[in-house]
Amino acid sequence: MKIVRIAVMTFLFFSCKEAPKKEDIIETSTETEEQVTLSKYPMDLFKVFDAHGGLDNFKKYRTLSFDMPKGDYKENQVIDLYNRMDKITASNYSLGYDGSDVWLLNEGGTYEGKPKFYHNLMFYFYSMPFVFSDEGLNYEEIAPLEVDGVSYPGYKISYNSGVGASPKDEYYLHYDAETFQMKWLGYTVTYYSNEPSDKINWINYGDWEKVNELLLPKEITWYTIENGSIKEPRSTVSFENVKVSETA
Repeated sequence: MKIVRIAVMTFLFFSCKEAPKKEDIIETSTETEEQVTLSKYPMDLFKVFDAHGGLDNFKKYRTLSFDMPKGDYKENQVIDLYNRMDKITASNYSLGYDGSDVWLLNEGGTYEGKPKFYHNLMFYFYSMPFVFSDEGLNYEEIAPLEVDGVSYPGYKISYNSGVGASPKDEYYLHYDAETFQMKWLGYTVTYYSNEPSDKINWINYGDWEKVNELLLPKEITWYTIENGSIKEPRSTVSFENVKVSETA
């Protein structure tokens, strides 16, 4: 009888001692997953994502739509955030990307742009900084951008070969050193030449609005450049009726 009692007590003792090890393994696994996610981006760039609502919140949405006033008419743009198919609709034309081809319906003959270049252009500018979490990108910390006596830290973003329609494009994201909100975007255009360019265009992101949990641009403003320096506002694009949805 004593042997039985000793055996039972021994079993219970070791059972109680083993249980916490399972919790330790689970916590270690979770921590490792978080470390892997964080290691994909520079820490300060991750803070920029967080300042705009966080990557997790952005990635849970499937559809983004917004209107862009263009003089006496508006463009409506709808983007599938998962597969990046898009559709742009105006009163006299529509265009988009169906997953394999870019298409254009120009019944009024009023559209004079280049659909392959334009179909996702404004989506890309609008979805900053979150599009910089896409696959196939490289990040390099660069010298701060000085504008009107204010210093904005930043990163250069480049593409791996074969990524996107213009993999030789380069982007320069600069943010507020205190709030980590995005403030300036520099970019080069290589779509037409397919050659690297040292001409940097600059957009100011100075007006944001809350859309659900996300902080997205209310308007963006291009600036004139003189001898490589940012000078005066040149043109502004506004965004209205912004909606994000978890469904297609």
